[in-house]
Amino acid sequence: MNVRQRWVSFLGRVLLSLIFIISGIAKLLDPAGTIAYIESAHLPLPQVAYVVALIVELGLGVALLVGFKAQLAAAGIAIFTFITALMFHSNMADPVQVVMFLKNTTIIGGLLVVIAFGPGGYSVDHGKRFTVVE
Repeated sequence: MNVRQRWVSFLGRVLLSLIFIISGIAKLLDPAGTIAYIESAHLPLPQVAYVVALIVELGLGVALLVGFKAQLAAAGIAIFTFITALMFHSNMADPVQVVMFLKNTTIIGGLLVVIAFGPGGYSVDHGKRFTVVE
């Protein structure tokens, strides 16, 4: 991996992780509002969903940012992002919700690249790739 690839992969991880870290901080600062929003989607156990969201957005978001177990973090975030797309942005009659759904699927696409190719050179994992099956 050359210097350009290391910097571009690092920048990609930064940009992918920022939306989750910032969203996680907002949820941390407004637990009541976040739980009310989860309840408005008629999801069961909104307090549990709130804790899961914090763990994914802050915990896995920071792991992705620094490149620690980045492929596993990206996989966890991708699953979370897919579920949130289905739960919160599935009203395809609303053009805004269509865009939000597509935003989530686009983010999942970026996370799949991290899963496929690893975190890149500037990471805690030092570009190591986790292989499930070859």
